[in-house]
Amino acid sequence: MRHIAVIGAGVTGITTAYALLERGYAVTVFDRQRYAAMDTSFANGGQLSASNAEVWNGWSTILKGMKWMMTRSAPLLVNPKPSWHKLSWMAEFIAAIPHYERNTIETTRLAILARDHLFAMAKREHIDFDAVSRGILHIYRDKAGFDHADKVNGLLRQGGLERRAVSPDEIRSIEPTIHGRYFGGFYTASDTTGDIHKFTTGLAKACVRRGARIVYDADVDRVAADASGVTIQWSPASAIGVEPKVIETMQADGVVICAGVGSRAIAASLGDRVNIYPVKGYSITVQLDDEVSRRAAPTVSLLDDATKIVTSRLGDNRFRVAGTAEFNGYNRDIRADRIKPLVDWTRQLFPAIDTEKVVPWAGLRPMLPDMLPRVGAGRRPGVFYNTGHGHLGWTLSAATAQIVAETIAAQMPVEGLLAAA
Repeated sequence: MRHIAVIGAGVTGITTAYALLERGYAVTVFDRQRYAAMDTSFANGGQLSASNAEVWNGWSTILKGMKWMMTRSAPLLVNPKPSWHKLSWMAEFIAAIPHYERNTIETTRLAILARDHLFAMAKREHIDFDAVSRGILHIYRDKAGFDHADKVNGLLRQGGLERRAVSPDEIRSIEPTIHGRYFGGFYTASDTTGDIHKFTTGLAKACVRRGARIVYDADVDRVAADASGVTIQWSPASAIGVEPKVIETMQADGVVICAGVGSRAIAASLGDRVNIYPVKGYSITVQLDDEVSRRAAPTVSLLDDATKIVTSRLGDNRFRVAGTAEFNGYNRDIRADRIKPLVDWTRQLFPAIDTEKVVPWAGLRPMLPDMLPRVGAGRRPGVFYNTGHGHLGWTLSAATAQIVAETIAAQMPVEGLLAAA
């Protein structure tokens, strides 16, 4: 049996492992955390949103970043301290602006494909992840924002998505709990929401049931590949501080890099350039402990374009509010001045929600300059990538997992190995 290693136990790595298991491969997954989905797949906005497939590559994004650079509560915040990594990423981001339309259409198609795969996996493995199929409502506070969304709608339609314009009255009809005045909105009935952490941990358990080995607390030190196969070298967390340093090694036929923001360094060691930059996002999970808060919280998922804030209802007792993009290197600090706008937004739009119990979180989105994930083979034999999904990892991963698994099956078929034996 061919043996494939997967680096990373977030939603991308676990869906990749599952897709490989379905095709008959032996799979070992490595992750530096103690459990699956403990980094960027822990507490994101919860939206499975083909309607949010518009890529960010545009001069308007550049201008907003410059305008907001000194505003600490801005939706997009860029640390002005220069680094070669940041500058090279931004140069490539600008170079991708001419491909904005093509990449938006392609992302939409991937998102729609991923939806079917994800729900099929959840149904097959009986995974409860607080899925809500009430659509996603985008709200716009002025005509300029609405008009831009109308143009984007044409690209989404080319990608196969149906999204309709709604009036201010229809906004309140779709989600009666919302407060405030809005110019208009767009509603995507086919979009859904759910708890990424519950889904990923549930699928990780399914992978183990199907025969996968998951090595947690594994700090991968080295990945090497040549014509004879792949070598994974790691240090177990239990051996931290032990001298001499404990190193464990495993051989495999191939490896898939799904390591989020850590993918760039691993790729460089393998001779590949995967220019991922860590773009920090924040969320709060509001505990709806009383009946008044539960009734006051929306059940339809929202995206507020002006503030770049998204929401999802996770079961009866949790309300997730997420947003912001922060270019600040590999800094994982949860900053109070970035959490406060999420709490304030909740109080303004849903004033009856009790925000006494709010759990803050921050994660680093692995973002490539053209906003498309890197999916496919690397330069060396047996090396593959499924990484760089940015703010749409939850939305796209179930599709890209199938794509990379098919690529592996074409280059390293299980059938060919069995026939040779």
